[in-house]
Amino acid sequence: MDDDPAVLKALSRLLRSHAFRVRTYGSALEFLAAPPSDLPDCLIVDFQMPEMNGLELQQHLVSNGVAIPTILITAHGDVALRHRGEPVASLRKPLQEQALLNAINGALSGSH
Repeated sequence: MDDDPAVLKALSRLLRSHAFRVRTYGSALEFLAAPPSDLPDCLIVDFQMPEMNGLELQQHLVSNGVAIPTILITAHGDVALRHRGEPVASLRKPLQEQALLNAINGALSGSH
C-alpha cells in the first residue's frame, strides 16, 4: 500500500513476476474499507501516507485483533521505525528486490 501510483505499479509488477498474488491500495483507509474476509498474508505499507501512516495502520489492526505480518517501507530512512511497533521489517526506498523478497518470505514463513 502506497499513496504513489508509480510505486504501487512497480511493486505489483515485481511481486507478480515472482508469483505472488497482489492487491494494491492507495491508502490505509482504502485497505480498511476492504471486506474483512479478504485479509492478506502479508502487508507492504508505506510509512508516509496521508490520513493514516503505515505504522498507525499496523497498530490499528493489532489493537483490533488482526495480526498481519507487515513490512514498512519509507523513503525517509527513519531508523526509529525498527523500534516502534512490531513490523516484520522496515525497508528504505528505493527498495532492493532481494531484500524485499527476503522480508516477504520471512513474513510468510513466520521466521521474523
